[in-house]
Amino acid sequence: MTILAAVSGTQRATSFRWVVLTLIFVIYTFAAADRANLGFAMPFLRKEFAMSNAEAGAVLSLFLWGYAFAQLPSGFAISKFGVRRLFSWAMVLTSVFTGLMGLAPSVLVLKINRFLLGLAEAPLPIGVTTTINNWFPAKEKGTASGVFLSAVKFGPVIVPPICALIVTYFTWREIFYFFAVPGLLLSILWFLLVPNTPSESRFCSQEERDKIAEKTAVETVSTPSDGKTRSFGLLDKLIRAQKVEQLATTGSVFRSWDVWGCAIGYAFQLGVSNYLLAWIPTYLITVKQFSIMGSGVIAAAPWVGAVIGNMIGGWLSDRWLNKRRKPGMLFSALATAGMMYVLISSPADPMIFGILLFATGVFLSIGYSAYMVYPMSFISKPTFPIANAIVNTVGQAGGASAPLIAGLMLDAYGWDAVFLVMGFGSLLTFLIVSTIREPLAK
Repeated sequence: MTILAAVSGTQRATSFRWVVLTLIFVIYTFAAADRANLGFAMPFLRKEFAMSNAEAGAVLSLFLWGYAFAQLPSGFAISKFGVRRLFSWAMVLTSVFTGLMGLAPSVLVLKINRFLLGLAEAPLPIGVTTTINNWFPAKEKGTASGVFLSAVKFGPVIVPPICALIVTYFTWREIFYFFAVPGLLLSILWFLLVPNTPSESRFCSQEERDKIAEKTAVETVSTPSDGKTRSFGLLDKLIRAQKVEQLATTGSVFRSWDVWGCAIGYAFQLGVSNYLLAWIPTYLITVKQFSIMGSGVIAAAPWVGAVIGNMIGGWLSDRWLNKRRKPGMLFSALATAGMMYVLISSPADPMIFGILLFATGVFLSIGYSAYMVYPMSFISKPTFPIANAIVNTVGQAGGASAPLIAGLMLDAYGWDAVFLVMGFGSLLTFLIVSTIREPLAK
């Protein structure tokens, strides 16, 4: 079914939600690149602006603090006004502040622009997850969330080699000019193609709308989507699977430990992810003594693994685990803790280190998409943006703290201590996520 056919009014079945998901992937790839490019630019930027590790960590963290600060206001705004207009304007402002990063004449202006970039980009993840919640049936939400979070990790895949090429022929400033352009064009596409709900879309047939709406926000997980019966008795005991009430008010969302536990666990995992994003390029160049081009390739390795991990994790939770989200979250927490220890003693061999970073990305991301989709199973659609904003606010606060903490620890203790602290944070994730429930339908 083509878009042109849909416009002409035919009632043949469409699959326009997958077009929406493709657009989400492309948009968020560049949004993720806008936040990741500073990590690669930092070693070159510090040659122009003298900074300690702690100050560099603060600059890297400011985006995330702005991002965290604006999550709850963005959640309330999207819950009230919908996604379409806010999302498009957020993309425009994200591009503007990305470009202004390249014009910064001082560290102070760099910090201001970095913080404003975080504020501008804050509505994007809530807009995406709300769109997924509105545009996909329950059995596809894990997969769709996996694709979305693969884009979050695919941005850092394209950043190192592109940035390495730009720095080789130009300066660090051109990095930000280059990445400012795509968001302006994509904001127009989003506004034209993606309304708030499928019922408002001229590209979405009635059959597809019915398919999307056939599952409620809370649905049974006793029968796999392939129609076969699979026993989860022991697993359900371990993950505390139980029937829960749907949360339909803002107050009930704020009182839910399931929401807050998910948010705190996400904070520690996002901390590890942002540490890798912010500091690995510097680690490769200054500690491992890899070349600029070699560092560009190796720095992409964890994010290539993360793309694969997110896709695998979303598919497993939807299909094989029949919409159970906690197993992936728990596995990722333990596996990531182990990989932080392995990285401490890794040799300075580009091939081996690249493989280890790739494995770290896979393990970290198998359960990563579950944090976004987990609240969808027991939160009503009108209040979901609020729950998602809580998860993102706490998560991004944890993510914002990691680069700064890493910078302070590097000045005082060195790289091994930072890897150990990140591993300890992953173990805390495992303990916290263990205390929340795996929601089943009433």
